[in-house]
Amino acid sequence: MSTKTELSPEQKEELLTLLKARFEKNRNRHAGIDWAKVQARLEANPAKLWSLDDMETTGGEPDVVGYDQQTDEYIFYDCSAESPKGRRSLCYDHAALESRKEYKPANSAVEMASDMGIELLTEEQYRALQQLGTFDTKTSSWIQTPAEIRKLGGALFCDRRYNTVFVYHNGAESYYAARAFRGSLRV
Repeated sequence: MSTKTELSPEQKEELLTLLKARFEKNRNRHAGIDWAKVQARLEANPAKLWSLDDMETTGGEPDVVGYDQQTDEYIFYDCSAESPKGRRSLCYDHAALESRKEYKPANSAVEMASDMGIELLTEEQYRALQQLGTFDTKTSSWIQTPAEIRKLGGALFCDRRYNTVFVYHNGAESYYAARAFRGSLRV
């Protein structure tokens, strides 16, 4: 049975097997990175494994997309073709959720990401992800929104249409069945 921050040995083995298979299938996302080193880092960080499992169970299909030499961290992003199904119909953040008088969604993107131990992608990260494949052609994903936009009630989201990445705005309290969020995790 998993706790909030640690997987059982069986869950850990199952997740590592799945992540390794995805890593090997999508080598273009992480050229020059050795899976054995990634796995060793994951095994030494049970809380990060728990976060990756949460990313997986909500439909994110996390995969390694880079390595930060300055911080000595491997970087994972949600790499599902469309925004993760288990994270859709969320408004942007807690303040937006609280501002809704009726028809409140179950949660907000920022809160859910925090509960999972991950961060919403930035616009720059979202654009970098789109260089690794074609994502969100039918859905959209909330991204980190600058404070000055959020103070005015807005929030940003992205998608890919016409082979182009678009950044849009919406009221932070809005939510849609085809909008979720993509996360990043450093290990």
